[in-house]
Amino acid sequence: MKKLSIVFASFLLFTAFTMLDGERKIPSVDLKTLDGQTFNSSKIANNGKPIVISFWATWCTPCKKELSAISEVYDDWQKELGVKLIAISIDDSKTASKVKSTVDAKGWDYEVYLDMNSDFKRAMNVNNVPHTFVVDGNGNIVWDNNTYVEGGETKLHEVLQKVAKGEKIEK
Repeated sequence: MKKLSIVFASFLLFTAFTMLDGERKIPSVDLKTLDGQTFNSSKIANNGKPIVISFWATWCTPCKKELSAISEVYDDWQKELGVKLIAISIDDSKTASKVKSTVDAKGWDYEVYLDMNSDFKRAMNVNNVPHTFVVDGNGNIVWDNNTYVEGGETKLHEVLQKVAKGEKIEK
């Protein structure tokens, strides 16, 4: 019973700390860079421009398809919208060594962080991958999607265009 109370209290604190003005914010969690440095998720920013946070894993085929499809149009999106994509690998200690080689082989030009203990995954309420979030220029999580189908990057682009214009996103 005590464990259940602690879990519920933790959930309430998480909700209180990640909600501001009715919007969900990026929680503060330590991640690892590909070269082993510590990076705190609270430092995710893009000078008031949209951010895409994509949770993925080396063993997840739809994840790699989504990130590769976005990679094909990413330069255009950056020029048009100033968007930044941050890829969060949820690979554990057994498979994390494959992340850098996968990123390099795919030619992904994204910031990539490791969430080997799934702390950020839990804090962002990610149950399965791929799971993609859009963050507006004020740091509010305004949209998310937890699947990938071929062509899904078109919908993501539409959402990013609205976010860049400051328009409200319908869930």
